[in-house]
Amino acid sequence: MALSDIAAGLEVTAEQQEYGVATVDDTGRDLRERLAPFGDALPCETDAAVTIVETHASGTSVGESARRAGVAPMTAAKTLHLLGVRGISPLSSIGHELIEDWLSANCSRSEALALSGANEIEFALATFIETHEPLDGAAEVLESALAMNGDAAVEKRDALAETMSDVGDLL
Repeated sequence: MALSDIAAGLEVTAEQQEYGVATVDDTGRDLRERLAPFGDALPCETDAAVTIVETHASGTSVGESARRAGVAPMTAAKTLHLLGVRGISPLSSIGHELIEDWLSANCSRSEALALSGANEIEFALATFIETHEPLDGAAEVLESALAMNGDAAVEKRDALAETMSDVGDLL
């Protein structure tokens, strides 16, 4: 089969149809307005949730974010989990498997707690995470808020640039 056989029947048109890119711009609304629909499902007030999200997104610890929001650290961690923020659990994947074993009655709570190496508070938070799914649509709402704080991360990286090594330093 020759190239002319493959190209037989193809036509070149002078026009192309512009489809464009569908965009949703949520920047006109502040984070409080975007979190308001989830307010009833959160363990704290919406204003506290906004403070927790904004401070945590800027690199602040969960405990410090909780202090600034005026809530308990456990409440802040639960809020972040329900809003779809990853990395909140204090346990490894094996620790979560132990919780699953306990919840399915394959081992006792005390056994799962001892094997996980967690303290009571860490175990309670990990159990909450195992038994509660993030709220539908909440992660998408936070994406833009977390993306806005990406500039702060770049500034921090630039400020620490001279303390970091690069590939050339390894040779």
